Amino acid sequence: MTTNQDVMTPVATFAGRAVALFGLGGSGLATARALLAGGADVTAFDDSAASRERAQAAGVSVADLRDADWSRFAALVLSPGVPLTHPEPHWTVKLAQAAGVPVIGDIELFCRERAARAPEAPFIAITGTNGKSTTTALIAHLLAHAGREVALGGNIGTAILSLPPPDMGRVHVVECSSYQIDLAPSLNPTVGVFLNVTPDHLDRHGDMTHYAAVKERLVAGAGTAVIAVEDDWTRAVATRLEAAGKPVERVRSDAPEAEGWSCEGAKLLRHGVVFADLAGSSSLRGRHNAQNALAASAAVAALGVDLPVIAAGLATFPGLAHRMEQLARRGHVVFINDSKATNADSVEKALAAFPSGVFWIAGGKPKAGGITSLNGLFARISKAYLIGEATESFAATLDGKVEYARCGALDQALAAAADDAVASGLPEAVVLLSPACASFDQYPNFEARGDHFRRLVAAWLAAHPG
Repeated sequence: MTTNQDVMTPVATFAGRAVALFGLGGSGLATARALLAGGADVTAFDDSAASRERAQAAGVSVADLRDADWSRFAALVLSPGVPLTHPEPHWTVKLAQAAGVPVIGDIELFCRERAARAPEAPFIAITGTNGKSTTTALIAHLLAHAGREVALGGNIGTAILSLPPPDMGRVHVVECSSYQIDLAPSLNPTVGVFLNVTPDHLDRHGDMTHYAAVKERLVAGAGTAVIAVEDDWTRAVATRLEAAGKPVERVRSDAPEAEGWSCEGAKLLRHGVVFADLAGSSSLRGRHNAQNALAASAAVAALGVDLPVIAAGLATFPGLAHRMEQLARRGHVVFINDSKATNADSVEKALAAFPSGVFWIAGGKPKAGGITSLNGLFARISKAYLIGEATESFAATLDGKVEYARCGALDQALAAAADDAVASGLPEAVVLLSPACASFDQYPNFEARGDHFRRLVAAWLAAHPG
């Protein structure tokens, strides 16, 4: 499987033309290098002096785009982290629009290169508010298990243009955020996977209607659309595409179905017939992961992978770090790192995976809505341990419903939760970090938070042998 090697996709479709580029973080710098390798004349800029210096050291021409002659540019390539429409367009976007210059991103550059090089090269793109990273990694795992060459990247980590070029003998498996889709007007994967839509990133999309419409573009242009029809938004998308005559594979994890991909408990079904069983899987625990597994199975089946091969691949999937990651088991106590659960909808999936005995570590930089939507799952929580800026708002929601402790920081929360879990005497006690919050009040990102939790668990286990 190709992930992060010294390779790239040179962007020859802009050879000999001038391109403006804004945003010189990891993907932006990779994009600049790919454009230069393909023969483009790149003028790049970033608000960060350190990023500008790194780009110059890599041979990228850096200049303030406020002073540029925009009439010479064939495109503005924008980092997905930069606002395109909301809360208002970035100043580079305004300059590009005034000059009639199209605004695109690195996914679009890949799509244009694929169209020019190998338009039938297999390409699976995945989106959804939750579950897309696990599904992306699982699709790549299933394909590799089936003996296919895989290039894995996009929003999951490796910039798409840092992957090798499109080729008929290679499957690109690419996670796409809504920001990336918004900058990719010609996105047309062989298989598009759409998992779900719940409120998120509304500061960048304005409202749910616009947010869902952006997500829909990924499957609207796909050869085959795999859609998990478990919310009103995705059901409407599936119905629209079917009415337009598009091939749609419907997925649902909430009930067995005679058609499509569904499940009954831990058993996965295709047209009502069991083809795999997730019982006992620690990496695909819970109904949300059944949805991920069904969507991944449907996606690779669309590329011709047989069901028995898919079932064997599901059984060997190791899971992803920070996503319902089982770190350790000590007697009846299980430690789960779900640091990626940065909103209540993600935490709902985690809590639903355990019938009771959850010692829940939550908090951080709060998001709109807090945890009020989790009220129906509070009975599964033995005690909550609150950290970060969200402590008081979460305490107010839990008051009188769930026992809680104000812990301030993660080290205090883990120590208290682990001790209480051991003393509980329950058949299974789950120490669950599933914060329902962004990490930015105490950590640079959710990965750093999850890595700290992993170290704390290791230290606690070392201090409590036996």
